[in-house]
Amino acid sequence: MDTSLVPDRLPNSSPATANNARIAQAANEVARRYQFTEYQQRRAYQTLRRQKAGLSLFEEYLHFCGIKIQHALFEYPQDWSNISWGLVEGFIKWQLKEGYAIQTINVRLSTVKTYAKLAMKSGVMTAETYAQINAIVGYTHKEGIRVDEKRPQSRVGFKKAQPVQITSAQAVRLKDQPDTPQGRRDRLMMCLFLDHGLRVGEMAALLGNSIQFEERLLVFYRPKVSKVQKHWLSDDAWHAVDLCRLHEEIDSTTPLLRQSLRNKQLSDNGMSPRGVTHRVKVLGEQVGLTSLSAHDCRHYWATTAAKNGTDPFVLQEAGGWSSLAMPRRYIEENDIANEGINLNTP
Repeated sequence: MDTSLVPDRLPNSSPATANNARIAQAANEVARRYQFTEYQQRRAYQTLRRQKAGLSLFEEYLHFCGIKIQHALFEYPQDWSNISWGLVEGFIKWQLKEGYAIQTINVRLSTVKTYAKLAMKSGVMTAETYAQINAIVGYTHKEGIRVDEKRPQSRVGFKKAQPVQITSAQAVRLKDQPDTPQGRRDRLMMCLFLDHGLRVGEMAALLGNSIQFEERLLVFYRPKVSKVQKHWLSDDAWHAVDLCRLHEEIDSTTPLLRQSLRNKQLSDNGMSPRGVTHRVKVLGEQVGLTSLSAHDCRHYWATTAAKNGTDPFVLQEAGGWSSLAMPRRYIEENDIANEGINLNTP
């Protein structure tokens, strides 16, 4: 340990006490150096990718303000030494002007707060500055609506403000694909999206051995909650699996969803998340749904479950959410506000 900053002897202390103080202070110094590394080792890849993108945009804003960042805010604590609460407030206003979605702005604010705390623990930001940054609040849902009403552009990029609404009839048509290698793969994919609420990354990661045929189970990994889950396959999904197995299109050593060839046969290569996203969009257009995404299918699954009275705890577990916030929102959106009101005169 580097003890060069620790005095050889503290006033009015014994040699043992001075030695203990040196060790403690040296330990603090080591801990400060590894705050970012230790934090990032505990986080999921998707979380880190989102944080890195958010901080890169923060750097772009700082450059706009004339502030030079020597390295990268995502990696180096020392670059946080010149960050003030006023710059963070300005970053929020700048994003509003640029047309970023309120929810995205809130997430980026949370990221800045997280790394400001790490910078404070690393000793490059004062506790006072961190407290001022931490006191900055994002926008509530109602405030976000009011802000969006008053600015000319409220979203940038390809992310939709509202999910595409899928009717039950359209869901049936999305599952009803041709009896070809590509069509059978598409049928299985849409059944898993619409009946099991998988995320696109989870779908692309499935292998042939994700299907346990004897138990009629789907076994898959949810990176967001770091959990392996098992789902009983729905009747439609099981029928789709049977069709693929009948034609020997499921192999335990290959990806469950394989890329299409020009002749509509399947290659040995798996579909990427981007490939799955594109294919869902194409299938959606065929049934009259513009810009359909995997998340829209997940929204349909959760909404249908909520309408049918699914317990929020059950929905949380099945959907792979870390809290009740999302399943409760689906259930509350489908509540009938005046259910139980009796206007009959006694």
